[in-house]
Amino acid sequence: MGVVRKKSKSLAVVRYVLALLVVAWAVFLIYWGVVTSLKPPAETFTISGISVPVLQFRPTLENWKTELSTRESRFTLTNSVIVAVFATVMAMLLGVPAGYALARFQFRRMKNRDLTVWFLSQRVLPPVVVVIPFFLLMRTLKLLDTQLALILINATFTLPFAVVISRQAFQELPVELEEAAAVDGCSDFTAFLRIAFPLAAPTLVAVAAICVAFTWNEFLFALSLTSLKAKTFPVYLAGAEDTRGVQFWFMATRAMLALGPPTVLALLIQRYIVRGLTFGAVKG
Repeated sequence: MGVVRKKSKSLAVVRYVLALLVVAWAVFLIYWGVVTSLKPPAETFTISGISVPVLQFRPTLENWKTELSTRESRFTLTNSVIVAVFATVMAMLLGVPAGYALARFQFRRMKNRDLTVWFLSQRVLPPVVVVIPFFLLMRTLKLLDTQLALILINATFTLPFAVVISRQAFQELPVELEEAAAVDGCSDFTAFLRIAFPLAAPTLVAVAAICVAFTWNEFLFALSLTSLKAKTFPVYLAGAEDTRGVQFWFMATRAMLALGPPTVLALLIQRYIVRGLTFGAVKG
């Protein structure tokens, strides 16, 4: 027994050390990006080490002011916000009722579990497989280089999250509450809207946050289906190179702008995200 306990303690120590190293690496990358964005351009290449602000250089917000004053930067940020918000709203409007139906009703031709697995498989599908079909479809519909095309595609790929996680959230709710409402004359839709939806709201907030994060970071379709009018911030960030090479101070500023909105959103609703991810496990 003593040997087993020593092994378990050793494994626990190894896990904690590995977790600490991963967290330190992630925090250091963010720190490096923030510090680089605050450096004057001339000092980006002259200061070595970890670059401690105030001690090694005088911080400045000129890089941020210049970046936010750039028309293309503001334009792509606006596009990313619009696409993320409307794609999330569409995915939630379609996915939450579907998740409720899978949690409360039994379908004859297919089992509810099979339908759930099918929805989940749509998320597992590699996006690169359908880039060309989506491109041809959007070209036929004359939606290339439009925000609507990105909204529809991102809603399609985030819809499985909304369905699967909301299904599990509704399954966790006691069905007796809705049965009591039915006795009082409530329809299925009224019971969903007035009872189930408010009770599952914390988890649905987490679902919406996950959809926003995935849409905000989407790059492949934004690169393939847009050129000028609907370019999003990840595409703008990836193409940030000019004839003078990579300007690291601007790259760092743009990287922090790209990380900012989803990070702030995650910090604000982190407890809901943890609960939502816990509900996301598919049961029988």
